[in-house]
Amino acid sequence: MADYQDCPDYLQEFLFYMLTIRGRSKRTVDAYYIDLRTFLRYIKCTKHLSDDLKNDPEAFQQISIQDVSLETLQQISLADVYQFLTYTMDQRENNAKTRSRKVSSIRAMFQYLTIKTNKLKRNPVENLEVPSVKKAIPKYLTLEESLDLLAHIDPTGKTYERDFCIVTLFLNCGMRLSELIGINLSDIREDTIKLLGKGNKERIVYINDACRRALDAYLSVRKPTANTVHKDALFLSSRGTRLSPRRVEQIIEQCLKQAGLSGQGYSPHKLRHTAATLMYQHGNVDIRILKEILGHVSLSTTEIYTHLSNRQMEDAAQNSPLSTVKPAKKPKVPKVNPSEEK
Repeated sequence: MADYQDCPDYLQEFLFYMLTIRGRSKRTVDAYYIDLRTFLRYIKCTKHLSDDLKNDPEAFQQISIQDVSLETLQQISLADVYQFLTYTMDQRENNAKTRSRKVSSIRAMFQYLTIKTNKLKRNPVENLEVPSVKKAIPKYLTLEESLDLLAHIDPTGKTYERDFCIVTLFLNCGMRLSELIGINLSDIREDTIKLLGKGNKERIVYINDACRRALDAYLSVRKPTANTVHKDALFLSSRGTRLSPRRVEQIIEQCLKQAGLSGQGYSPHKLRHTAATLMYQHGNVDIRILKEILGHVSLSTTEIYTHLSNRQMEDAAQNSPLSTVKPAKKPKVPKVNPSEEK
């Protein structure tokens, strides 16, 4: 994780503000840091250094931003920012979603510098628009594939109970990767688990019998760790430390490979999509309830799952009041024997 020591003072203050006051997660603030460091390097190139540096990846990464002053920021125009977004698209191959995240970072920083601290008199990105992001239909496992995934986790493996529990929680609860690895033993209460989601927002999810059995099986073999920092972590590595995001991704990759589902773009986040889709398609879960289960802020984020239910769309088509209409049968023309025409 970044320590922000290479940032100018105003940027350090902004990042710590997002951490301590706004309650953003360290991972989110690190993303702000990376985006804004790239932005300030670009601005330094265009305002004070050679423009050619932007097209030299190695040289660009070595540019220090500590001396990018508030006076330099005050000189930035909206056109500068649009040129930066064009640069990230053309030279860094950033898609619309990535560029949209960069816009959010830049807008948040300038809002802090103008409205919160009055370090700048003018906000050059006040009218900056967010790039349009296409809402793609989430990739997910079918019910049959989900069952195959669970059935093909190697029961002879040393970490079978842990890995089976991880996949079961993903497929049944729809939790995020960061939420799963953040679960502590103290967060589990009979039929509920407390999760820490985006923006450090806590929520409670209910667990079904499959999750409860998987948890019981894992806890019965989970060895206490001597590491006092990680002693309350639910999922532990072989070294007795809390599982890292990358290690969970590797576990899921291995489980998918065993089920013959590797190489198809599935990941822990796709298992979250799978859980949401199966709840909506097979569990008759109301969209508002699904929003709370997934920890979405906006209902519009959850509504994408309403487009996934083929069964419901098929039922809607079959239940149309015009579904019984049939084409009229043409009257049969009597056949005439050629010999009878004479």
